[in-house]
Amino acid sequence: MWQDLLTALALVLIIEGVMPFLCPQRWQRMVEVLAQMAPSSMRWAGFASMLVGVTLLYVVR
Repeated sequence: MWQDLLTALALVLIIEGVMPFLCPQRWQRMVEVLAQMAPSSMRWAGFASMLVGVTLLYVVR
């Protein structure tokens, strides 16, 4: 179980690092846009992202 959790964490870190590595200027602009978003919009975007992730996990597993 710990191996699966650490594997998932490693994949998250790899995926999170791709954009700043490949396109740092575009990533920086995207972060600036996110900083201007209303907290409620960010909350809904996070919720939608979690739903997509849970659905994908359910379909794959």
